[in-house]
Amino acid sequence: MTEQDRDETLRGGPQSTRPRRRHTARWAAGVTLVATAGLVAVLATRPPATSTEADSPLLGKPAPALSGTTLTGGSFDLSSLRGRWVFVNFFASWCPPCQQEEPDLVAFAYQHRQAGGAALVSVAYDDTAPSARSFMSQAGATWPAVSDPGGQIAVDFGVRDPPETFLVSPDGVVVVHLDGAVTEAGLDSWLSRAQSEES
Repeated sequence: MTEQDRDETLRGGPQSTRPRRRHTARWAAGVTLVATAGLVAVLATRPPATSTEADSPLLGKPAPALSGTTLTGGSFDLSSLRGRWVFVNFFASWCPPCQQEEPDLVAFAYQHRQAGGAALVSVAYDDTAPSARSFMSQAGATWPAVSDPGGQIAVDFGVRDPPETFLVSPDGVVVVHLDGAVTEAGLDSWLSRAQSEES
């Protein structure tokens, strides 16, 4: 070690601080790397955004009349399901969140297929009957889906952007309005809560 190096060391010069700076930089880089990895893991495993409960002037009131021709050419009237819990789902084949939720709707319908179980009915929103029919068929949906060519059913329910879902009680009253893509677990949860509040 030269005399200059010895003097710098005694004064706390470059040679004495350089290792400490390197250690601090490595520690900071490590913390940043761990934090970034944690954030990526959280974002990667977080479920996609789903429906949220939304306000509606229909809550606590009788559901609007819902009747018409189904996408398969039959006829449907919501009043025929009086005595059962019914989810009314507004969808469109061109709507990505509708595409996201459809497998969950199929799973929910399958789980509640027993006689008297909760029912599903869909209403095509701003969609052609062939496109909506193809969408439902490809997903394996077997519940009634009503065509709404003039958009009157959507207007009556106050629907502005699909997907939107309403839960109608056995006595025909709207008890929940959900905005956005639903999940099977979410539907089960809302149904259980509504049933417990009803009893």
